[in-house]
Amino acid sequence: MKADQLTIAILGGGPSALFMYKRLVECGHSGLEIHIYEKGDRLGPGMPYSHLGANDEHITNVSGNEIPDLVTPVAEWINTVPKDTLRKYRIDANTFNAYKTLPRLLFGQYLADQFKLLQQQAKKNGIETQVFYNSAVSDIMDDPDLQQVIVTVGDEHTQKSYDRVIVCTGHYWPKTYEDKISGYFDSPYPPAKLKFSADYAIAIRGSSLTAIDAIRTLARQNGSFKKGRNGILKYKLKSESNGFRIVMHSRNGLLPALRFHLDDSHLGKNTVLSAEEVASIRQANDGFLPLDYVFEKNFKEGVRKNDPEFYERIRDLSMEQFVNMVMELRERLDAFKLLAAEFSEAEKSIKRRESIYWKEMLGVLSFAMNYPAKYFSAEDMLRMQRVLMPLIAVVIAYVPQSSAAEMLAMHQAGCLDIVAVGTDSKVEPVGEGGIIFHYTDEDNVQHSNTYRVFVDCIGQPHLSYEELPYPGLFNNKTVSPARLYFRDRQLAMEEKNKGNDKVKEDREGRYYLLVPGITINDSFQAVDEYNALNERIYVMAVPFIGGFNPDYSGLDFGEAASATIIKALVA
Repeated sequence: MKADQLTIAILGGGPSALFMYKRLVECGHSGLEIHIYEKGDRLGPGMPYSHLGANDEHITNVSGNEIPDLVTPVAEWINTVPKDTLRKYRIDANTFNAYKTLPRLLFGQYLADQFKLLQQQAKKNGIETQVFYNSAVSDIMDDPDLQQVIVTVGDEHTQKSYDRVIVCTGHYWPKTYEDKISGYFDSPYPPAKLKFSADYAIAIRGSSLTAIDAIRTLARQNGSFKKGRNGILKYKLKSESNGFRIVMHSRNGLLPALRFHLDDSHLGKNTVLSAEEVASIRQANDGFLPLDYVFEKNFKEGVRKNDPEFYERIRDLSMEQFVNMVMELRERLDAFKLLAAEFSEAEKSIKRRESIYWKEMLGVLSFAMNYPAKYFSAEDMLRMQRVLMPLIAVVIAYVPQSSAAEMLAMHQAGCLDIVAVGTDSKVEPVGEGGIIFHYTDEDNVQHSNTYRVFVDCIGQPHLSYEELPYPGLFNNKTVSPARLYFRDRQLAMEEKNKGNDKVKEDREGRYYLLVPGITINDSFQAVDEYNALNERIYVMAVPFIGGFNPDYSGLDFGEAASATIIKALVA
């Protein structure tokens, strides 16, 4: 092999792999040979935008102008789609524009087409690409002596060696009771499994976009939507589903907020703290980046510039005080009345193309704090998880208008409700089928409700270090559990005394917090237990790096992470 040649394996062929492949094709490095391993039969859609994650009724929560640059803009690409496909999704190419959302399966087709265009571009650039379809990677093993990474495919143990491996495997939904307990679903994916009629109540855990995916599918199997004379959507049950209704069980009893117009459709990527600024702040703070600094810089500062009136209300509030103010207001109102009010607010925002700035800046904060989160102290990470993330999860969900209209119609028909459950809530699987949902309500009353069907919709879980599905990385100690150290020893001891089993003590007597996933550096390179980086293995599969990247943002994450990786990979 020539000195300037690199063989690179991209594991996974979904949206993250697409952005990574685009970076490689455009990086100008000669002598690249790229192998892509995809467990399905198509590149581009991944789980969210294929039948693994969507049916015809599911739509994106981003519009065309919010999608990071690929090869062809969506508004331009839509003119190449066959007319019968457009008719199927009720899309008029003549009136479609960049501010509209797409059905997820159609968006998956767009991503597939972009991958094809990039493959053509790669060929012109002298880059060799091989794609291995229906090839699930079963193991990864690093060989430091040979400076190669060995990739194993399937049970047949087909193995190939590479100079660099980039893990882009995307969503991962482990099964616990599904297929073992009748009526128990560990996730709503693939959604085709929810295509059944039910004349009884169905329990859902969570109220996120994942829950809305389940609701959209179950609603159509058991009833239909129709606009009344006043233009308001109505929901009517099928005769065989008279007892059908869905009960969402949510920690805070809140529904996610709606899509609104974003002035910065890419959520302030230029506001991410520079490496120099992070280093400077850490030097002044015992090696840590204070969460309060990020909150002031990436949230309050943007609100001050864009909405001075709202800023005056929050300028002296701490992060906790701000979150309490917003959450108290939301919790005081009935969840569906608030949804109806936000529906009108979001509709005006989109129509007038005027942002709701504090919500937009919360999205900016979410994006900006993702990358330097590995430099938070353990106590700041706990504050973020317990205080800030519940608000961010609600506000930046960006629920499409059509989903909100359907939920309001179902609630009006008595077919959709939400209950607030405490942190002590528990789902008990029942051997003969279904579950018992144990929870304490807002009035401190204990409940134990039985359901024939349960769908867990808490969203993509942050998986633990032990759940990484590649034993070779463990055996060779190539990867290490992600951990954050406490700045305050007393706070660490208090947290441990409260029963937090994630608080540990190292050999030097320093307390740290185990957080989900593996340790990575700023370039997404795997880091071993001796804090040595591995220049051959990059991990941008979000379920496995959730401790150091606590709030990832789909397409934006893939685009930004790939930009960081390419700098290190071709350096």
